[in-house]
Amino acid sequence: MGVSQSTPIGLGWRSNSFFICFTVGIGAFTDMFLYGLIVPVLPFMLQDRVKIPDSEMQNTISYLLAIYAFASCLTSPIAGILADRLSSSRQLPFLLGLVLLFLSTILLAVGRSVPVLAVARFLQGASGGTVWTIGLALLIETVGQENLGKTIGTIFSFVSIAGLFSPVIGGLLYAKTGYIGVFGIGIALITIDFFMRLLMIEKKVASKYVVVSSEPPETLTPTENTSLLSQSSANLSHYRLPEPKQRITRMFPILLVLRDPGLLTALFMGVIQAILLGSFDATVPLVASSRYGFDSFKSGLLFFPLGGADLLLGPVFGWCVDHWGTKLVSVLGFTFFVPALVLLRLPAEVATDLELSHQIALYACLLAVNGIGLAMINSTSIVEAGNVLEKYWKANSELFEGQAPYAQLYGIHSMLWSAGLTVGPLVSGFLREEIGYGNMNAVLASMCAITAVLAALFVGRKEEAKESRDREENN
Repeated sequence: MGVSQSTPIGLGWRSNSFFICFTVGIGAFTDMFLYGLIVPVLPFMLQDRVKIPDSEMQNTISYLLAIYAFASCLTSPIAGILADRLSSSRQLPFLLGLVLLFLSTILLAVGRSVPVLAVARFLQGASGGTVWTIGLALLIETVGQENLGKTIGTIFSFVSIAGLFSPVIGGLLYAKTGYIGVFGIGIALITIDFFMRLLMIEKKVASKYVVVSSEPPETLTPTENTSLLSQSSANLSHYRLPEPKQRITRMFPILLVLRDPGLLTALFMGVIQAILLGSFDATVPLVASSRYGFDSFKSGLLFFPLGGADLLLGPVFGWCVDHWGTKLVSVLGFTFFVPALVLLRLPAEVATDLELSHQIALYACLLAVNGIGLAMINSTSIVEAGNVLEKYWKANSELFEGQAPYAQLYGIHSMLWSAGLTVGPLVSGFLREEIGYGNMNAVLASMCAITAVLAALFVGRKEEAKESRDREENN
């Protein structure tokens, strides 16, 4: 095997699995960093620059956070369709997402009214939807479904660095340098991200430059090949889909897969995960400001324990997903969140019994406990959704025209995940004002309890049924 003379410079390292995964990670890191950079700054930006009264502050922050997610919700399925239709290369839409991110950063830097900031957040959300949809499709094409858990866990941990440091850096830079420092670092990250995406060469694009030798490849013996095909067909028979009867299902057969309860549960888990993230982003800075009198820098510091646990344990739980399956980790993760969220009411309830420093320490420790929960559920939704789709694709390859619609799946996943980010700040902001911070977290805990039950009932359900039938046949 050799390579053609027109091979791009550095084809080997530019199409290397690690470089592709690292590029996707940088893209997700940049998106999340710029998202988190503004979280602790928003209250002070709205107060100093836009002159929003204190009575409207919570609602305005919640709406600006929700606009980001709403835009991502709209653009994610479009990005997924384009990525699968333009399956020869995903580089162009991947770069387009970065252009939107650049424009949003400029508008955030110069905006002096709520409508301008809203447009900036909309463009930022559109960029995020593109990055996550195309990035996840690139990952599964690069590492395969069997290694997706630890890859996603590692990527999310890498991204958690952005969630960990961006609020702190944003608060510090705003306090020391104002808007120039905050958005200057954003432009620098976008520049690095742009060159990474420009240099990356996808595996399927790199394969076009490979000249296959005339020697026939090694093949299985007829007996082995026939046996394996028969076994695969038997294992996937219950994933066969009916012939599409409506025009929309013929155009997008992935819609037929959405009837699977396991896939629906996986998507629902992603929504709950996003609601939790949106709730933390919308409420932690305001709790820090109103309860402890923190400025933007100190508010950002409270994200250290929350993101630190996620950073350290994300790859570990991703490995657990690959080796022990999504069911066990999903059930344990969402069950763990129930007491973790309920305990967040303790600092408020014992406010008269503890000194302020002890309250702050207790709150930080409880945020770290919730960070462990985030690490546990990081990759479960994405991996389970991919597992289900992979089986339907193998059983119905002619229906999908030989192309696994991973980008469409992750477009739908990103859309629903973004819907959770939209709902999270709105619901948490409303509940915090109406029933208090402690009761707000109790409501979130009940949602996690319901999700744990659904995961126990439906995640991995078809795989368990297949294994049960195989055991019966062997006996």
